[in-house]
Amino acid sequence: MASSMKTLLSDESRYLKSFNLFLDRSTEHKCMQVFIDEILPGELASIGDGKCSFNVLGVGSGAGAVDLQLLSKLQSKHPGASVNNEIVEPSSEQIHNYKVLVAKTPNLENVSFNWNKMTSSAYENHVKEKKENKTFDFIHMIQMLYYVSDPAATIKFMHSLLGPKGKLLIILVSGTSGWSHLWKTFKHQLCFNEFSQYISTQDITEYLDSTGLKYQHYDLPSYLDITECFTEGDEKGELLMDFLTETCEFNKTAPPDLKAEIMSFLRQPECITEEDGKIIFNNTLGAIVVEP
Repeated sequence: MASSMKTLLSDESRYLKSFNLFLDRSTEHKCMQVFIDEILPGELASIGDGKCSFNVLGVGSGAGAVDLQLLSKLQSKHPGASVNNEIVEPSSEQIHNYKVLVAKTPNLENVSFNWNKMTSSAYENHVKEKKENKTFDFIHMIQMLYYVSDPAATIKFMHSLLGPKGKLLIILVSGTSGWSHLWKTFKHQLCFNEFSQYISTQDITEYLDSTGLKYQHYDLPSYLDITECFTEGDEKGELLMDFLTETCEFNKTAPPDLKAEIMSFLRQPECITEEDGKIIFNNTLGAIVVEP
């Protein structure tokens, strides 16, 4: 690894640019929407056990677009119930965007919002210091376990916050995705930040199996157009490469041999398919719903 390579997380502005481009070029939110519309309502129907007030915790909620979809489904399964929605998000910009979205979203009269500008580990320390016994009926951690130092410990702690009828939703890349193949192959060249864990749903289910926790697992097929990555000097292609490798300005800072190796690897059938001149990366996700 060249000394000039640094994690994408070191530049929040560039991270958000690459992340938003990733969302624009992928079916990430679309596949989540299918899960939210078709599967999640059945999971949410049994939480709370007849309660008229629900505590919800979103960890790493970003700008809140998915959170509000989850809240809508919760309200539809428990009409008239009030919701105390707690958010843990370290990015000031994302919290601002979340608040803007809430302000223009209808039918949130029964929902209260409490934003915590902090990481999940800081939130864990905060809860332990206050020694509160507050529990949650629904906790969701969507695409965020990559950014904690100990994913298993984070799951264990969040699971401990579940009420008797609560459920914990985890969404990550699938063990069959192109991400998983890429990370397993180049982990040692790219994983140079303790808060950047290259994990997939396969790692999480192995941990859950070892602890005996009950869960349901769902595959969420998704795709990412990475065609621009193969056009030298393309600005958007470079941002996508940053996101794929989680490296700030990967094309400029990676050693030429590593760059060539990764670009070649990304053309392998384990990672992509080619359709109508487009190079489509396998972005398949997995949703895991953990019981109390």
